[in-house]
Amino acid sequence: MAENSDKDSETLEEMKNGEEIAKPDIQNTSSSSDSDSDEDAEEDHRFEALEKELAENPSSYDTHIQYIKSLRKLGDIEKLRQARESMNAIFPLTPSMWSEWAKDEASLATGNEAFDAIEKLYERGVHEYLSVSLWCDYLNFVEEHDPSVLGCSPDGILKMRNLFERALTAAGLHIVEGNKIWEAYREFEQTILHSIDHSVSEGKEKQVQRIRSLFHRQLSVPLADSRSTLLAYKAWEAEQGKTYESNSSDFDGIPSHVASAYQKSMEMYNARVYHEEQISRKDASETERLQYFMAYLKFEQSSGDPSRVQILYERAVAEFPVSSDIWLDYTRYLEQTLKVPKIIVDVYSRATKNCPWTGKLWVQYLLSLERNRTSEEELSAVSTYILIGKRILTCEWTHLLQYLDLFLTRIDGLRRRFALAGSTEDILDYAVIRDTFQRAADYLSPHLKNTEGLLLMYAYWARLEWKLGKDLVAARGVWESFLKISGSMLEAWERYVKMEIETGHEDAARSIYKRCYSKRFIGTGSEEICHSWLRFEREFGTLEDYDHAVKKVTPRLEELQLFKSQQELKGFAESVPQKDDNPAKKTSQKRKTGTRSTEEQPTPKRHRGTADNLTQASGMETTQKLTEENDAGSTDPKTNKVETSNEQQIKHSTNKEMYRDQCTAFISNLSFQVNDEHLRSFFGDVGGVTAIRILRDKFTGKSRGLAYVDFANAEQLAAAVAKNKKTLLGKRVSIVRSNPQRNRNRESSGSTKEHGGKRAGTATDGGGTVEGSDSKKSTEVPEESVPPHAASTASHRRGDHFELKGKNTFAVPRTLVRPLGWKKNEPKNDEENEENPKTNDEFRKMLLKK
Repeated sequence: MAENSDKDSETLEEMKNGEEIAKPDIQNTSSSSDSDSDEDAEEDHRFEALEKELAENPSSYDTHIQYIKSLRKLGDIEKLRQARESMNAIFPLTPSMWSEWAKDEASLATGNEAFDAIEKLYERGVHEYLSVSLWCDYLNFVEEHDPSVLGCSPDGILKMRNLFERALTAAGLHIVEGNKIWEAYREFEQTILHSIDHSVSEGKEKQVQRIRSLFHRQLSVPLADSRSTLLAYKAWEAEQGKTYESNSSDFDGIPSHVASAYQKSMEMYNARVYHEEQISRKDASETERLQYFMAYLKFEQSSGDPSRVQILYERAVAEFPVSSDIWLDYTRYLEQTLKVPKIIVDVYSRATKNCPWTGKLWVQYLLSLERNRTSEEELSAVSTYILIGKRILTCEWTHLLQYLDLFLTRIDGLRRRFALAGSTEDILDYAVIRDTFQRAADYLSPHLKNTEGLLLMYAYWARLEWKLGKDLVAARGVWESFLKISGSMLEAWERYVKMEIETGHEDAARSIYKRCYSKRFIGTGSEEICHSWLRFEREFGTLEDYDHAVKKVTPRLEELQLFKSQQELKGFAESVPQKDDNPAKKTSQKRKTGTRSTEEQPTPKRHRGTADNLTQASGMETTQKLTEENDAGSTDPKTNKVETSNEQQIKHSTNKEMYRDQCTAFISNLSFQVNDEHLRSFFGDVGGVTAIRILRDKFTGKSRGLAYVDFANAEQLAAAVAKNKKTLLGKRVSIVRSNPQRNRNRESSGSTKEHGGKRAGTATDGGGTVEGSDSKKSTEVPEESVPPHAASTASHRRGDHFELKGKNTFAVPRTLVRPLGWKKNEPKNDEENEENPKTNDEFRKMLLKK
């Protein structure tokens, strides 16, 4: 009431003096309130949108940040606290966010309970990242709010000193900012010195010695602005009664060991100035700064001081928290050099929290927990969190094989713990291993069908069921479940059989062979399983068992051989140049008996001496033309469109280029998804790949699972062949050397018996002949029907886009083949030379009659 009366009297006095009292602008007030209400409504709408987005996608880092900012504006402290906790459960918070959180809590709470809660927040903050500023905030908060520290009680002083020592261990070696903690520590000790009664000389002298020791320790550490620390030390000594001569040097009056340590620290600092400048460059990109940090780390590692290396790694991960390369390098260094299990586990825990998408970090984390003798409860909690918890739903793993590696790492640990269960207190039930396998199978089987990784996991599972679980029926069930999803894998059946043989159940192995010998496997797998059955019966079966296997396998092998021969003949037919398929054009080009088109010029006769030259010239001309078209790209005359190399390959599949195949590898059993880049990457460790030719269907352009790869020299080709039976895109490829000189060598050695067409196990489509193949069914023509120059000419016809081998002379040009019935070395007369050549059908009928 008194205050109101005073205000009223002041207002009246002003009115008496004639002063005008400003009245509130009602219109402006209403407009400002309307704008405030609009802003509040907009902020509420934004808050609801953020809350909904977080419920749908809790792994969105930016949404968490915006949500916390919105709650700070609204002032809802309870929701703000929950939002921060929810974010920290998924992501680590930055030092500034921890400092902001602690200050918000400090401004609202009072009492000892509030102090303990805020102190825990600071502890959590300094644990996640190295931050000198956060440590300083933490030290100041405890010094100003802890009652025991304020009262300078022995317990409070001891607590504060321990906290300062922890801060020095964590950040005291920070070259740029470490001085802040040293100075704060000295100021705290100086405050204690001033609080000591002068009458207590012993306590005062002890405190003076403590401060002097802090100066000596700081001067021995390479820090920025160390000279000012040296001058401050001399000034402090002067306050304690020590005198210095005027114009004395920096080291006058300083103990020799302190001066020596200071000089050494300055040398260390000067050696690191360049690296400090590089990592602090403002104009450098993130990638460049990361490279500067890595170079700095290599320099520190060469110095051999683990504490300095560790603090530099902490600075690096604080600057680049989502760089998995730095975390992996950091943990690798700790395991190889520091070898302190507790520190290693702690770093792995932080690394997986910052880079949850890196499977290798999770694998190493599980192994470090096992090395640290962590209990099964904690291991189970971590593995569950990784494999089946919320983490697996929110992280985008780069490859499913990372999950497979994680499951297998967990199972490895369980197997080792199960083996040691008798000598430890932990008793592990085998059902835990079985459940882990089952989780892995349920998650990975739909995605990794017919892959070697999944096969290895199931084989591991079956072996443990048999060895540890002592349940052969369960082991068989594992194999049966795998065959349901990947029954086309030959190795799966072979491993199943191997397990039955190892357990001494030959009858069960025989029944597996009976189930799978007639199945169709990739590549030569169908033949291999048949031969494997025969070998099995040789080693384990009776004569009746062997005869039964032969009876079953022989028709199957004949069927496979027939199918293979048909495929080879089909491939050979595709390799021969085809005539134009236009019926109208064929009709107009039919030869008429005794007549010839007046517009068509007769083909000049070839003399013996010029046949080879004409053939070679034609081949060189055609090869040169094809080379020019491939370099420039052929142009369709109708559309005037330049065709790509793939379009030319499909369109001109019958016009084969001339390949010498001097250093060429023939690859079979390729996945149909393999392209040039896959093959180039597959042979990346070999190097020297000059060309890649994947054989494709001439109508569809799809891969036939075969390819030729040219190499620069023989050494690289040998290294490529050594990769035989390696896996590419889930299939074990077959690699052999292509040998186009095989038939030519036979001709030059005087061989009189040759086989036509493609041989069994041979591929000549665009890449010559593969070594190690056998000749199969061929249609022979008497040697006398071929002129002397025909063999040499036909073997060099690759320039005309086809290559003839052996005695399938129905495809040899008519100008090079004598009609049937001619005798060897019988000369031609002019009348016979004038006889019209026969068509292919007429020639075939004549051959069949013979």
